[in-house]
Amino acid sequence: MEKIPYPGKPVRGSETGNPIMALFDLLGRRWAMGVLWQLCSGGPCTFRELQNRCESISPAVLNSRIRELRQAKLLEKGELGYQPTELGKQIISSIYPLKSLAEQWVESLKGTEK
Repeated sequence: MEKIPYPGKPVRGSETGNPIMALFDLLGRRWAMGVLWQLCSGGPCTFRELQNRCESISPAVLNSRIRELRQAKLLEKGELGYQPTELGKQIISSIYPLKSLAEQWVESLKGTEK
C-alpha cells in the first residue's frame, strides 16, 4: 500500500507530524489536489473520465493518487465511480475561496509577462 503522510509522524515540513503539515504534504503531491478538485467540481466519475478531466495526468500517477487519497479517506469508490468523501468535500470547500483570489492574481499579472 502507498505510504501517505500521517499526523504524528515526520512529514515534509514537520518532524513532529503536525496534522496541517501532514495534510499539506499529501495535497502537495503531484496531481493530488487536482484529482480531488476535479471530483468535487465535476462529480463522481470513472478512472478514464477522471484522467480526461485532469488532462495530462498519466495512468500510473492517477492510480497512485487515487490509492493515496482513498487511504487518507478523502476519496472513495461509489456506484457512479470515484467520488470525494465528506471530509474531501470539506477540504475543497475550505480552499474554494482561493479560486477568486487566484483570478485576481492573474489579473494583477497581466502586462508583466517577460
